[in-house]
Amino acid sequence: MKNISIWKDTVKKEKFDKLNKDIDTDVLIIGGGITGVSTMYHLRNSGLKVVLVEQNKIGYGVTGNSTGKLTYLQNDLIDKIRKCFDDDTALKYIKSQIEGINLIKGIIKKEKINCDFVKVPSYIYTNKEDEIAVLKNMEEFLSNNNIDIIHSDINIVENKYNFGVNDSYMFHPLKFLYGIINNLNCNVYEDTSIKKIEFNDDVYICYTNTNKINAKWVVIASHYPYFNLPFVFPIKCSLEKSYLSASKYKVSNISLISYSNPFISIRNYKDYLIYLSNSHDINTDINDNLHFDELKKKINDLGLVNNYLWSNIDIITNDGLPYIGRLKDNMLIGTGYNTWGLANGVLAGKILADIIIGDNNEYINLFNPNRLNMSQVTGYFVNSIKNLQGYFNGIIKKDNYIVYKKVNGIKVMEYNDNRKKYVVRRKCPHLGCNLVFNKVEKTWDCPCHGSRFDIVGKCISGPANEDIGYNNN
Repeated sequence: MKNISIWKDTVKKEKFDKLNKDIDTDVLIIGGGITGVSTMYHLRNSGLKVVLVEQNKIGYGVTGNSTGKLTYLQNDLIDKIRKCFDDDTALKYIKSQIEGINLIKGIIKKEKINCDFVKVPSYIYTNKEDEIAVLKNMEEFLSNNNIDIIHSDINIVENKYNFGVNDSYMFHPLKFLYGIINNLNCNVYEDTSIKKIEFNDDVYICYTNTNKINAKWVVIASHYPYFNLPFVFPIKCSLEKSYLSASKYKVSNISLISYSNPFISIRNYKDYLIYLSNSHDINTDINDNLHFDELKKKINDLGLVNNYLWSNIDIITNDGLPYIGRLKDNMLIGTGYNTWGLANGVLAGKILADIIIGDNNEYINLFNPNRLNMSQVTGYFVNSIKNLQGYFNGIIKKDNYIVYKKVNGIKVMEYNDNRKKYVVRRKCPHLGCNLVFNKVEKTWDCPCHGSRFDIVGKCISGPANEDIGYNNN
């Protein structure tokens, strides 16, 4: 069994240099996932110089850990938006998802990208008696707004009711991402982390450990922005962790998801069944090993064997809509996709590019990152409490296979895999939360804001932008 996503194991990894000099650019994109790469793509004919930096590896964050599904049947999200706003806003969101999917289709066709892109019916289902009426209400809402509905006998999971749509798709997200980059002539740098951003004389000065980048525009396309002000991101979202497996299983094309949490999402990829389950808030539940065990049991109950096992962390916004647009001045952001980051990421790239070049885009107001509504305000208090829970859970959590100690007055953790000892600092460099060890994926994870570090302490996912490896020699 491999503890990486099936996408990372079935694609030729593109390699990019680390930035080693000072540079000037028109647009600096921070983050090499689908949002950052799509923004770069949509700026390809703008005449602007564009630079993209990624603190880890291109596509190896949320994009490379996703399910690779493209649909607007997004569990209970449509109902959440209807509740927080109104039916018209929900319909506009659905329209945006269809546009995001069509953008992907257009890019694949134009650039001739081979990314295993297939059309497949997508279904939403419930196995709870008290959700049948809720699901039928959503079905009626979509049908009344000219969306064609289909039904099917689903037998791979227990369900009491389901409906679906035909215009949805699946693909290999990393093949798509690298296919875009191969068709661009832009400056892309890996292992390049931005530590600090200053604004002076209408220019952003962005610092790495050794160099600086001067940019007229900055696009924050990282999964979770590393800064806290002025956006105060920790109270504007929560973080949801899910667990995924891929198992050898010949099945016809299938795409389905449960309506409510804990979500189950299923699709096939060639001769594999990809199964997502056990979604939970990272602050209140930090027992990764238990959730991996439960996922493995579900797969075994299907008579299958786990060939791949991995996890993913998604940002959940307070009102169900992403944060895409202008933060302030010439600083833009694209994040908060509520587990549906593929179509949203490509759409975000188009919106952000349109803002930079001065074109109109009908979704700028809808996804305004500075919007304020009652759901946002209520969420501020809830998320503040969750952050505190994550902080205290990190203090309480003690695993018997980890040695906790102080070295030269610094709190460290030591893991011994019987071949080598790994020693890292215990506190996350973002806001000082105690880290916990993910024994399956061999990562050190932050229960407050989702930063992740590999076994030797290299930061592989923000908001942290510093490593935690400790040399005790």
